[in-house]
Amino acid sequence: MKDQKYDIIVIGSGPGGEGAAMQAAKLGKSVAMVERDLPIGGGCTHRGTIPSKALRHAIFQATTLLNNKLFRDAALSRLPEFPELRRTAASVIEKQVEMRMGFYDRNGVDIFKGTGSFVDSNTLKIIDEFGGKRTIEAGAFVVSTGSRPYRPKDIEFNHGRVFDSDTILDLSETPRSITIYGAGVVGCEYASMFRNIGSKVNLVNTRDQLLEFLDDEICDALSYHLRDRGVLIRNREEYDRVEPTDDGVILHLKSGKQIKTDILFWAAGRSGNTDGMGLEPLGIEINSRGQIPVNEDFQSAVPHIYAVGDVIGPPALASAAYVQGRYAAHHMIHGSCERAMIEEIPSGIYTSPEISCLGKTERELTAEGVPYEVGHSIFKSLARAQITGQTVGMLKLLFHRESLQLLGIHCFGANASEIIHIGQAIMSQPAEHNTLMYFVNSTFNYPTMAEAYRVAALNGLNRLF
Repeated sequence: MKDQKYDIIVIGSGPGGEGAAMQAAKLGKSVAMVERDLPIGGGCTHRGTIPSKALRHAIFQATTLLNNKLFRDAALSRLPEFPELRRTAASVIEKQVEMRMGFYDRNGVDIFKGTGSFVDSNTLKIIDEFGGKRTIEAGAFVVSTGSRPYRPKDIEFNHGRVFDSDTILDLSETPRSITIYGAGVVGCEYASMFRNIGSKVNLVNTRDQLLEFLDDEICDALSYHLRDRGVLIRNREEYDRVEPTDDGVILHLKSGKQIKTDILFWAAGRSGNTDGMGLEPLGIEINSRGQIPVNEDFQSAVPHIYAVGDVIGPPALASAAYVQGRYAAHHMIHGSCERAMIEEIPSGIYTSPEISCLGKTERELTAEGVPYEVGHSIFKSLARAQITGQTVGMLKLLFHRESLQLLGIHCFGANASEIIHIGQAIMSQPAEHNTLMYFVNSTFNYPTMAEAYRVAALNGLNRLF
């Protein structure tokens, strides 16, 4: 087919690709989007963030009704099976795809379905599902092809009882028991979900503690509440081999332990989707996990080929990927971009309860010799939490003892991923306006969860002398 030329070609329509395409189009450039798996939206919309969070919400609604004395007799007599809970995501995905297609249509971004690979540094070959080929050209590229679950070669992922995050959503029934190998964000989120629908959960962690990049107090709280719900956590363990059987899966650990459950969910790492893209001949080396090394402006070894999102590795958040895409597009067009948008990105972890954090941990501040203090607000003391019954959790503020500047915000509990943004707004201000006193001197609606900021700020001030 006849070649077409664009200013910018984006490969992959997940959050990073969408952010790059929309930003470039808004800045007046001609843009093409190449997507292997239509409908658009990438793994985030179809296999990751959207379906898993919709599933989590369905589980929350069902368990809330089942456990509520007011509605127990009239509502649910049992929890729906896994496929029933999973179906609630279908309408959300459909709405997300329809909305995103509108973005591309309104901004004049052409969409090409097929697998893209580089012919040279300015030419991309696209092969569609029927084997049809075409080439398109551009002056700059954004690779945003995302990632997939890492699959060790010695594990039978085609066995009906062995799953990863791409296949777990296709379960035909709720398992009575599950072993989750890998206690990162995905592993911890699914451990919460499966325990909440009644499965016996073994969570195998290769590290010393859960999510050790978090503040220690949050790590401890997560471990406590998962165990309190009945999750069996095994820290500092590594697999030796996986033995699928007709009636379950046996996980053999190097310590000599053996764990047998109905199914195994492998949640240990991800690999970048860079296979067959023709990057190496251009001088772009790919690391052992299929990820593209980039500089601080998301440029690869070939300066006009940028990469964003999961394909470059951590933080591997949909929110981070979107702003990385916007940043890359702005940088390639104007040669610079405001760095504030890619710095201090909050994390959102959708365990039960949620976790969200921003800035430094106590461990980091101690290592850096920063004189800090801590302010706490325990949710069980808040009127709004008592009304809703969601009393588990806390808000923790870390601030400089002398300047009162906010240094870190850590939240564990219901709606933590929403609550964090109040503090983010203050932390993003210039130093003289980033102060704990904002929360002391502001009036918060009552009763609200936002009030936790005032309580935590006053608690912290009371520690000063």
